[in-house]
Amino acid sequence: MAKARTRSRPSAGRRTEHDLLGPMTLPAKALYGVQTARAIDNFRISGVPISLYPDFIRALAMVKLAAARANHDTGALARKQLRAIEAGCAALLESREHDHQFPVDMFQGGAGTSTNMNANEVIANLGLASLGLPPGSYQTLDPHDHVNLSQSTNDAYPTTLHVATLLGNDRLVDSLRELVKAFRAKGRQFRNVIKMGRTQLQDAVPMTLGQEFSAWAASIEGEIGALRAVERLLCEVNMGGTAIGTGLNAPRRYAPACVRHLSRIVGKKFTLAPDLIEATQDTQAFVVYHAVVRSLCVKLSKVCNDLRLLSSGPRAGLREINLPAMQPGSSIMPGKVNPVIPEVVNQVCFKVIGNDLCVTLAAEAGQLQLNVMEPVIAQCIFESQTLLCNAVRTLRVYCVQGITANQDICRGYVENSIGIVTALNPLIGYEKATQIAAEALATGAGVVELVRKHKLLTEAQIRTVLNPRALTGQRR
Repeated sequence: MAKARTRSRPSAGRRTEHDLLGPMTLPAKALYGVQTARAIDNFRISGVPISLYPDFIRALAMVKLAAARANHDTGALARKQLRAIEAGCAALLESREHDHQFPVDMFQGGAGTSTNMNANEVIANLGLASLGLPPGSYQTLDPHDHVNLSQSTNDAYPTTLHVATLLGNDRLVDSLRELVKAFRAKGRQFRNVIKMGRTQLQDAVPMTLGQEFSAWAASIEGEIGALRAVERLLCEVNMGGTAIGTGLNAPRRYAPACVRHLSRIVGKKFTLAPDLIEATQDTQAFVVYHAVVRSLCVKLSKVCNDLRLLSSGPRAGLREINLPAMQPGSSIMPGKVNPVIPEVVNQVCFKVIGNDLCVTLAAEAGQLQLNVMEPVIAQCIFESQTLLCNAVRTLRVYCVQGITANQDICRGYVENSIGIVTALNPLIGYEKATQIAAEALATGAGVVELVRKHKLLTEAQIRTVLNPRALTGQRR
């Protein structure tokens, strides 16, 4: 890969850099360089630039910072260049002021080379600014010889994806924990609201509305555990493998030093993959991670389906709960209010599940010593994390926290349900209980009414067996 060079006398407002393909002009104050400029022209694909994913930019800066410090440890990088690279990385880590300098489309050929060079060029020019030098003064700090020293896109880019995925996962886990708290709070609020449980959309046995909300909290909490568990795969990286995992052009002590510095910078324990050639071509960590994200979406979408069903009505549905009214629901039907928040979360889940298939296919498309499809894997993961963080917050703030219960309706379903006959099995047997259920269906009479009519239980037994706490398992 040819190094970029800048003419000493740029024209007003422009500067010229050249690479393997020749010269190219770009804005004089641009922090990116010639290879980024070519990528801007080449990849006008999705309209989704790197700049939309700040975790990705932060991860690029973290990886480049770790590499620079490791290079200095081995004696490959002078202190002056190290300090300039540290200043450039700090500028990206401490604010989003320079995010717009990452304009390359997320969809790109070249296995991420354009992204890697975008980072190398921006960090070099930020480092030059810290030395009081204009962009493009690469004789002092070069994107290739200094910022990309001892690296290849093929180890720096996937390592960056690992780091960025971990950063996004922290945000996702935090948002999910807040949602779990909201469901548990509703579980406590509704702990005494008795209602009918349902299986296959038919009456089952009684429970409390609090138990229902607490079960949703537990379901999502289980997915948080899975998201944390899969992080160990993401913490294994191939830094130091350079082009194909053989470590060509990297000093002998560079790889372990780089991983050590990366652990300190990110705040997570990274390890070097035992086989760098295998690790350079492998993308299984992303497949496994996104599979866990897909599992979360299955759970989250199911909860939203339940919320929509339980709030259906308001006169001709279940109407056990009320969702907050967020907006008018129809342009033709006056007074209609729709469950728009669960609906949008459902749609996010569908999109993320679709992204999972894309990640799977991209991982399968790897050939020999490299998988060139990593950019689309990155886009899918970052998009999924962003969508889910936004959707989970929206569900919590605009839906769950404002849910109220229709206690009378919930209790009325229990009192009129045949499902409570199940509680009589231990005392009158399955056959007699079935007869009571059949008679109740045929006549419309209540279960308790028929038990009294046929003198199957005493009043004391009825009060004990059909006590709400007993029916919902809370005595245990």
